[in-house]
Amino acid sequence: MKAALTRVSSASVTVDDEVVGSLSAPETGGILALVGVSREDVAPAASEKDTAEKVAKMARKIAELRILDGERSVSEAAAPVLVVSQFTLYGRTAKGRRPSWSDAAPGDVAEPLIQGIIDDLRSRGIAVETGRFGAMMKVSSVNEGPFTVLVEA
Repeated sequence: MKAALTRVSSASVTVDDEVVGSLSAPETGGILALVGVSREDVAPAASEKDTAEKVAKMARKIAELRILDGERSVSEAAAPVLVVSQFTLYGRTAKGRRPSWSDAAPGDVAEPLIQGIIDDLRSRGIAVETGRFGAMMKVSSVNEGPFTVLVEA
């Protein structure tokens, strides 16, 4: 499981000209979390316990990494998070001119894991907005810093 976490003052996701998720946090900042799930995360060798631990670890990283202004975490700053599924984080570009998406988990198995991260964050009292899984989305953001980190769980 991978995520690109970007510190933002605002961000939104639009699907078919409708804003489906947005955050505005000019004072505290917020996080735009682009999250991808790999085939390895859901492979037959991965137990349900291992998968649940990865979901919890990713949610914990999003909530507790001290990446907001003043070295504060989302939890400490009561900052919002916009979670957007991003299978392209597992694109391979080593050969040829077309990325390969074969390392990304299929949507039907990735979606519950992304939802698990969202549910975990919400259970911590974090305000979470989302994109729409599997949809063609337009993601807009105002990056602060700019500041982006890659996280693996």
